[in-house]
Order: sequence, then C-alpha cells, then structure tokens
Amino acid sequence: MSQGNDRSVAFEVFFDGECPLCRREIEWLQRKDRGGKIKFIDIADSKFDAQKYGKTWEDFMSQMHGRFPDGTWVIGLDTFAVLYRTLNMGWLVAWTRWTWMRPFSDWGYRVFARNRLKWFGRKTGSCRVDGNCEVKLK
Repeated sequence: MSQGNDRSVAFEVFFDGECPLCRREIEWLQRKDRGGKIKFIDIADSKFDAQKYGKTWEDFMSQMHGRFPDGTWVIGLDTFAVLYRTLNMGWLVAWTRWTWMRPFSDWGYRVFARNRLKWFGRKTGSCRVDGNCEVKLK
C-alpha cells in the first residue's frame, strides 16, 4: 500500500497494514489523498526494511511514525496532526494538540499504541518478529 509520486510527496507515513483499525483509517486517508501528497508505507509488507530508515521494526510498531522530505521524523500523535493537515483535514485532530488537551491526548495515544495489538489484533499468520505475534512495545 504505497501511494504518492516521490517528487510531490509532502509527507511519508509508516503504518501497520496488518492492524485492522489502522488499515481502515489509512485506506480512508488514501482515498482523501487525491493529490498524492502522502506516501503510505506499510511496515507489515515483507519488503519493508526498518534498518533502511535507521530504526527497528519494533520502533515502528511502538507508535505511528511520519517523515518529511528533509528527513525530519514525527512520532506519535504529532504524526496524525501532520498527516491530517497535509490532507486539509487538520481540524479533525486539532483538538489533540491544544495546549491544555495535549497531555491527555498524548497519554491516551500512548495507552492505545501500547495495547492496540491486544485490543484489535493483527491478521493471522503474518507476524514478523521470530514468527511470534507477541511484540514487546515500548
């Protein structure tokens, strides 16, 4: 699931295509990305190599990652803020970055990220860590 002409890409987003909830949101965002501004990179793809990006697969599994063309990384809820802003839908997630709300939304996202595999699972028979679906997340 990759999209976007590299010359026009404004942001790369790394997602777990085997997480049912994550995949649904990314598919919806891909439909919204009519201009090809986002490059969607599925970390569950067998060809994905985390080391190419100077990270581990566990790093990518622990929380959402995004990257600007200049190589600057964005991690966690900030990734969603940039992603949605890039697609002119920043208003949908703007509240998560409000000063008074940010500690709560960041905490909520960390809880979600830590538990998403337990709560939503992954597609069976496709785990990449030693063939074991149990991934220790930070």
